[in-house]
Amino acid sequence: MALRIRSSLISLILLMASAVVNAAVMMPVPAPPIVGAKSFMLMDGSTGVELASLEPDKRQAPASLTKLMTAYAIFRALSEDQVSLEDQVTVSEKAWRTQGSRMFIEVGSRVSVQELLLGMIVQSGNDASVALAEHLAGTEAVFAAIMNQYAVQLGMTSTNFTNATGLPNEDHYSTARDLAILAKRIISEFPDYYEWYSIREYEYNNIKQPNRNNLLWRDDSVDGMKTGRTEDAGYCLVSSASRDGMRVISVVLGTASAKARVDGSQALINYGFRFFETRLLYRAGETVARAKIWKSEKEFTPLGVIQDLYITIPRGSFDDVESVLNMPAVLMAPVAHGQPLAELQVSLNGNSLVNEPLRALEENPSGSLWQRTRDGVELWFE
Repeated sequence: MALRIRSSLISLILLMASAVVNAAVMMPVPAPPIVGAKSFMLMDGSTGVELASLEPDKRQAPASLTKLMTAYAIFRALSEDQVSLEDQVTVSEKAWRTQGSRMFIEVGSRVSVQELLLGMIVQSGNDASVALAEHLAGTEAVFAAIMNQYAVQLGMTSTNFTNATGLPNEDHYSTARDLAILAKRIISEFPDYYEWYSIREYEYNNIKQPNRNNLLWRDDSVDGMKTGRTEDAGYCLVSSASRDGMRVISVVLGTASAKARVDGSQALINYGFRFFETRLLYRAGETVARAKIWKSEKEFTPLGVIQDLYITIPRGSFDDVESVLNMPAVLMAPVAHGQPLAELQVSLNGNSLVNEPLRALEENPSGSLWQRTRDGVELWFE
């Protein structure tokens, strides 16, 4: 993969250091499989690139997929020390009476946040969802408002929640795209909690219930996430799988049966892994280029990315990926650590893949009076 650097005055040709070249011939990417769903979305779990979709922005009833946001809100509260896994939650009559799937908590009993989370994630307990919502926000309605605030923050532009369970309400809706965005954030922000989505069964109150995500038994690469089903929503499934360093997220909404949602999800997952690949271009903190800094203490400043930079491409096409680094002709001190100084534009056969700022990997303060004076004179001749 070639790396070119452009500025307003100069054009330099560089080669990627230590690049691992995929010598395989690029295979054609066929149309995605036919899935009997009202909508679906297949996303690269590292880059967020859409791999396949059918009406991904169509508003749908999300059923128990709602509990992904319920869990996200609790995970955020845990990370911010608003609650702890050991907190004892007193089960209200409302939580106990909530219809639908249950973990069978009893009114007036005290149950830990961790037990309620497992009951919600593995057993899809509506009672656990309401108990958690009330513990965090006082009422389920206030908790739903918190869920909607997080949805806005995450860029879930076509989502609105009215409850913590996914029970039917005409103002309670989401989309395949929004749910894929949410799933990706859970996986990336809370990897330790995400492991709970791979648990195949959970027992509470002497009642053992299996995880409804049958893909956990069918495909060893699948490690989450959540099923949903109501009469209005149909059978739904958000699933994620990881193979050979690549992660995909599948969202299938509105199928006719539990088998259809599993078969459709499996077909999408296999399609993603078969015809696409995720490549790491640069690691966080790795020097991509060096920028000349005028009137500085050090003549050059290393540039790189602050997070690992991945791209998603058709399998076998890595040789054709090109990166262009746009850098101003003149950069002046002082330079702060993390300051954006250039832009990396990555493309494949003329199609943009990603534009990423390159930042200073270290600070570079103003130089001495002599250095500033010398560089000032040199700039006259540039």
